[in-house]
Amino acid sequence: MNRNNPVLAVVFGLIGAALGGALGYFAFLWIVSQGFYALALPGALMGVGCALLARRRSMALAIACGALALVVGLFCEWRVAPFIKDRSLGFFLTHLHQLRPITHIMIALGGVLGFWFALGSKSKSI
Repeated sequence: MNRNNPVLAVVFGLIGAALGGALGYFAFLWIVSQGFYALALPGALMGVGCALLARRRSMALAIACGALALVVGLFCEWRVAPFIKDRSLGFFLTHLHQLRPITHIMIALGGVLGFWFALGSKSKSI
């Protein structure tokens, strides 16, 4: 298996992002149960996992990872703090404007960190 293949780098990067996002999700749930709020963690770990397995610098992969990090952040927030009136994901997504400002900041930070870490080092690029 040739790790210099750009297609394989993208595939491995997405696998790493999925693993990092899952680890970040469970770590976030554990941290919330301890009384802390680390909503940016799932997105950041998603980017780290992507960079570790891709081993190549890819702007497209970093953009995809940043966007997915935003989605994971929204999902994590919905899992721990859904609206009382209606606990469904659809209601949550249509009422994002009612979230606290720190929640918006933490979700955006997770997306930025997911992008930044997924971008990887400057050594090899696709």
